[in-house]
Amino acid sequence: MSMVDSLEKIPVKIFSSLKDGSKFIAAEIAATIKSKQAKGEKCVLGLATGSSPKTLYAELVRLHKEENLSFKNVITFNLDEYYPLDNDALQSYNRYMKEQLFDHVDIDPANTHVPNGEVSKEEIKKYCADYEAKIDAAGGIDIQILGIGNNGHIGFNEPGSSRFSKTRLIPLENSTRIANSGEFQNISKVPRLAITMGIDTIFKAHKVFLMAWGQIKAPVIQKAVEGNVTEQIPASLLQEHNDVTFVLDETAATDLTRFRSPWLSGEIEWTAKMVKKAVVNLALKLEKPVLSLTNSDYTDNGLADLLVEKGDAYEINLQVFYMLRDSITGWPGGKPNAVIPAHPERSTPYPKTCLIFSPHPDDDIISMGGTFMRLHDQGHDVHVAYQTSGNIAVTDEFVTRFVDFAVGFEEIAGVDNTVSKNILSDAKRFLSAKKQSDMDTAQIRAIKGLIRRGEAKATCHYVGIKTENIHFQNLPFYETGRIEKKPMGEEDVALTMKLLREIKPQQVYCAGDLADPHGTHKVCLDIVFESLRRIKAAGDEWVKDCWVWLYKGAWQEWYTEEIEMAVPMSPDQVMKKRFGIFIHQSQKDMVPFQGSDSREFWQRAEERNRQTAELYAKLGLTYYAGMEAFVRWHY
Repeated sequence: MSMVDSLEKIPVKIFSSLKDGSKFIAAEIAATIKSKQAKGEKCVLGLATGSSPKTLYAELVRLHKEENLSFKNVITFNLDEYYPLDNDALQSYNRYMKEQLFDHVDIDPANTHVPNGEVSKEEIKKYCADYEAKIDAAGGIDIQILGIGNNGHIGFNEPGSSRFSKTRLIPLENSTRIANSGEFQNISKVPRLAITMGIDTIFKAHKVFLMAWGQIKAPVIQKAVEGNVTEQIPASLLQEHNDVTFVLDETAATDLTRFRSPWLSGEIEWTAKMVKKAVVNLALKLEKPVLSLTNSDYTDNGLADLLVEKGDAYEINLQVFYMLRDSITGWPGGKPNAVIPAHPERSTPYPKTCLIFSPHPDDDIISMGGTFMRLHDQGHDVHVAYQTSGNIAVTDEFVTRFVDFAVGFEEIAGVDNTVSKNILSDAKRFLSAKKQSDMDTAQIRAIKGLIRRGEAKATCHYVGIKTENIHFQNLPFYETGRIEKKPMGEEDVALTMKLLREIKPQQVYCAGDLADPHGTHKVCLDIVFESLRRIKAAGDEWVKDCWVWLYKGAWQEWYTEEIEMAVPMSPDQVMKKRFGIFIHQSQKDMVPFQGSDSREFWQRAEERNRQTAELYAKLGLTYYAGMEAFVRWHY
């Protein structure tokens, strides 16, 4: 047994991408379907919803259309559904399954079962018991597909759910509602209840695959795989299942000991990055500055091999301290007229042409507002490209408010406001009768996009950016009018390549969010990456001198040992960034419930920047009011 096997209590398969992981599971499902077909038997699948299985379902559809995989002998049972919710609502899992899988394969609709969010409260208990009976009557589930919530839930079995729980109605934790709020117009619209298969129901499946993609899932994956079995982490209960496999992409696996602390799971190569990672983690664990670590600290915490290879703790400490020190700079565009070999950025050329890609019309100021302002103030030619309109993130109330203002303005200006009055009347009529299954009209989406463009322009002008340096891409993949977006397309890449070639930047900043592989940030990142790769392959000279820096979005930060450029902020700069965020009035988070995080974006951003600065201070560096962090991408 290897050291990894002793640490990981659930079998784990790790793939380079979610696409490869999804193909592996799809192949397992296809093999089971065909095996059952050969015996004249039904194949019973337990299916999941959410963002994680989308690529799996796309691969199953491909196998059906291109490789003749038939679903005629397949019976399906879905894990869960929001309650109460109309079955045709945009957020309904009934609708999701039809759109993602059922409508594209030859499965008999009578053989598909998704919990019904329309059942009356009085009938719920009987309905849930009948759901269990249908699974039993079908012979039990052959393969159960699971995702995992950030709090460890499987299905909607929240922390505390009993190992022996059955299909039932369950209240959703606020953390789950927050995580799923992106599917709804705002958090108040997220149902507080859900129907879910129980953990005991899941355990009866003959084989279980749990899939997890993206770094946001890494902490809970580590707890479920390596931690103790506890109902507080429902996924950890799967350690007791006879045939379960966790299928992960590389980012979802990053907190497993073999990656987070590989020196504890076997022999490793002590590169400079690995040394930095080990020492930073050791210092934070012991709550000691890097320069205060002793030989005993190393040997007592599994790092004796590092001492053997690199020598005394003092020398190792200095090496890591200098790496941390050299990542800090107040000159994100490079310091002019200075030769600093270890500086994160080049001193020349100066000034630089910088292009900030912002997935939504506020990510620039929220995620790197301090750096944004420094680049401008230090004389660089700064451009901002807003990749999507962000129109679905505007509440309906803002539409009538802004159109009403337009009507009043035209009245004050003595302009005929008949057209704007009609638009206002139409908007009020539509919104008053709007159902959960209704998409906004094209006109309302255009108004919502206009609201966000106005806020983005105002933010740029606040920073000092010229109007001609503000670019609204409105990438087509986003413009579906729904939460569900299209994959990256050729037109998205073409538009981005065109902009890059027009500007020819020496610096590019983009959101390096790998947390949700299906999310807007990740698609926007992939578009930039693909565009730069193609431009490089085409031989454009300017791209050879273009450096790409990745920032994190509003929800996460880079691990301290990963940070290659840390831009400090003074208290005044923190306040200036806050006022820039305030300009985005349509995104003010006045959350109408008591959740685990009801803070507004400016509060979250400040807390994250403060925590990064605190970590540097704990490691023995200067204590700043805040820090924004970046990692360089090489292509």
